Amino acid sequence: MDRLDIGFIGIVLTLILIGVRVPIGVAMGGVAIAGIYVMLGIMPAIGIAKAVPYELVGDWNLSAVPMFLLMGYVASGAGLTTGLYAAARVFLNRVPGGLASATVASSALFASASGSSVATAAAFSRIAIPEMLKAGYAPSLAAGSVAAAGTLGSLIPPSVLLIVFGLMMDVSISALFIAGLIPGLLSGGMFIAMITVRTLFNPKLAPRLTETYSQREKLALLREVWPLPVLIAGVLGGIFSGIFTATEAGAIGAFLACLIAAARRKLTPGVMRRALVDTALGTAAIFIIVVGAALFARFIALSTVPVWVTGQLEGYSTIWVILLIGALYLVLGCFLESISIMLLTLPVLAPLLGVLGIDLIWFGILTVKLLEIGLVTPPVGMNVYVIRSSLGSTISLGTIFAGVSWFILADLITLALLIAFPAISLWLPALMAN
Repeated sequence: MDRLDIGFIGIVLTLILIGVRVPIGVAMGGVAIAGIYVMLGIMPAIGIAKAVPYELVGDWNLSAVPMFLLMGYVASGAGLTTGLYAAARVFLNRVPGGLASATVASSALFASASGSSVATAAAFSRIAIPEMLKAGYAPSLAAGSVAAAGTLGSLIPPSVLLIVFGLMMDVSISALFIAGLIPGLLSGGMFIAMITVRTLFNPKLAPRLTETYSQREKLALLREVWPLPVLIAGVLGGIFSGIFTATEAGAIGAFLACLIAAARRKLTPGVMRRALVDTALGTAAIFIIVVGAALFARFIALSTVPVWVTGQLEGYSTIWVILLIGALYLVLGCFLESISIMLLTLPVLAPLLGVLGIDLIWFGILTVKLLEIGLVTPPVGMNVYVIRSSLGSTISLGTIFAGVSWFILADLITLALLIAFPAISLWLPALMAN
């Protein structure tokens, strides 16, 4: 059996293990070590198993992960996200489908701070959906807007997925963060535009709100929600201006979150303890996955699978390769969760991207956008099942997927724009470089 056959067997075996719920880091790492043993013998396998985790975990850039997680957990635990939905509702109440649009806007900010699409979907399924149903909104629109809006945190920085992509592909994390800003805002804008157009043509989906609010009430709400936008703006502003790197921004963001929470007298010992414990657990889980992926990448490289893939696709134009990769990601997104797809595919695709001269920052944004869509596509749709479990029997699974389908359509339009006009993703990084 040659190396190429061993490589393909390893990929299939990894997918099977993930399918039967073996943790992804364990599946990839275990298959990688076994595959290297079959190809090279026991001593090389042991050597790689010792060297790769040590080199990876010692990477300074990886320290951004626990820092951004801590920032999110402190912001959430100290109530810095409180009032986001209420404020968005007040300022968007005159817009058709205002509650759904408010859900999109507030979810984007919440997801950006928390770094978790699933946490955002779980939180807003309890905050926003009951309010929309009480206002007479169609259940499909109410649930679909929450499921789709939660995905925006994957693209709007700071994003753990962008950090992992940068580490795997050796791309500047600061540049990825800045590159994700406009596509993330464009995605949210497309959602709001779709909601507005649909509710204009079909008012039964979302009855118009009749409440009016005084200037004093609006200012009171702004005083409640200012910490989170200021926190995110401070982190991104520092990266964009070059004052600090993305890795340093994680520590500064965590410090600012603690400072703001302390100033508002919300940083209690209980909140800090819970944030630190959650950060440790989250960091450990991510590091195990990343170490497994690094071992898997070494195994795939040794198996010559990337060389074979490059040879098969080398004659295709860049746009066709991007479309083929996009189709692969959309199919995989129906069955696997986001980080699994990215870490399984990048080791195979990296040489091909290099041969074709594809800009890795642009490709990183496209990858994360495709992974966002996977969070809501059937039959898995992680965010959809989170909402279903939160709501119980209030809204059926079919109704949620029906509501999400409109947002998937909006996402596909956004994706087409990002592919057709790379400058949408690359303009800000180029500006920062200059």
